[in-house]
Amino acid sequence: MERTLVVVGYGMVAHRLVERLRADDPGRRWRLVVLGEEPWPAYDRVSLTSRLEGRDARDLLLAGPEPLRAPRVRLRLGTRVVRVDRRRARVVAADGTAWRYDALVLATGARPFVPPVPGRDLPGCFTYRTLDDLEGIRAAARPGDPAVVIGGGLLGLEAANGLRALGMRPRILEQAPWPMPAQLDARGGELLAGLVGERGIAVRCGVSVGSLRAGPGGRVRSVVLRDGTALDASLVVLASGVRPRDELAGAAGLATGERGGFLVDEHCRTADPRIWAVGDCAAAGGRSYGLVAPGYRMADTVAAQLTGGAVRPFTGADPSARLKLAGVHVAGFGDAHARTAGAVEFAVEDLRARRYAKLVLSGDGGVLLGGALVGDTAAFPALRSLVGKRLPGSADALLGRRP
Repeated sequence: MERTLVVVGYGMVAHRLVERLRADDPGRRWRLVVLGEEPWPAYDRVSLTSRLEGRDARDLLLAGPEPLRAPRVRLRLGTRVVRVDRRRARVVAADGTAWRYDALVLATGARPFVPPVPGRDLPGCFTYRTLDDLEGIRAAARPGDPAVVIGGGLLGLEAANGLRALGMRPRILEQAPWPMPAQLDARGGELLAGLVGERGIAVRCGVSVGSLRAGPGGRVRSVVLRDGTALDASLVVLASGVRPRDELAGAAGLATGERGGFLVDEHCRTADPRIWAVGDCAAAGGRSYGLVAPGYRMADTVAAQLTGGAVRPFTGADPSARLKLAGVHVAGFGDAHARTAGAVEFAVEDLRARRYAKLVLSGDGGVLLGGALVGDTAAFPALRSLVGKRLPGSADALLGRRP
């Protein structure tokens, strides 16, 4: 007998789930109802900045119209779900429409964190999360004008690079002492700031924003720091991170993690046996990852349970990543901040080549715990595969330097 699976959200992870179910359910046990809040079908959010570099928005879509017109898939875009009625096993949208479910997967993603800065709602201020955000930025960008990005993490660097591609003069403001503080130490962050600065993106760290001020016409004109310094800006991007979209949890009586997200077990299931959560909105073991790779693994785990396949429990994910930010290669893996008891650090810096590498080792120097690379990430695949293992050679050799 055919059953109904309702998927709330249609981002990258929800798309992965839908594709797995279509491929792994030849017996057609499930009819899928997919409710997406955005007007766009699932797209490659990781590559958003390429839109500011001139890429057509349609090229970012993850699927053409054919899979979405499949007989067993009903997709409804521009639909915001406002309530999960567990007693009646249904979800209710903002327009009052309701859908019953036999199983429910919450894939609501994350929302941008907007710091409570006066003036944050002025015209010319944007977040950096959706295609609509980027369409607004493209329309508002004025080549040659100054722009400010609030936040010097991965998202802020991406946003600044996109503004540079639009011909603006971007400046990054970061409250921490260096950019990408979650992935890099002080020296790595300082080198990154210098390399990014050479590419036309100014980075100012250790500062706090006090307010955003309007100019003629009511649009944002300047960013005022807490010390009173005013920085000109005809466009501001708020890129201070994201938070799990878990607002459906409260009224539904679903538990959330300490830092947000629907609390799920190793099978990505909530305390309600008919409800799962995957991706940025899920707190697996109490932790939300905010990366697409763990989300894909969660989607695979849920799809296997629904289709009777081999289930691989989600017991955690490696947060390692290699990126190219504003033309600068950066990578972080494992315990990059040496938080493991007794850990020691081994760092190498090549000033001429503008490269920095750090390994974090166990107290006896034999086991690789993590590390960070700036300027040259060629060693990343090999180093990542060695995390938790004893080094096969000297740290110098692993970093490509003769002892």
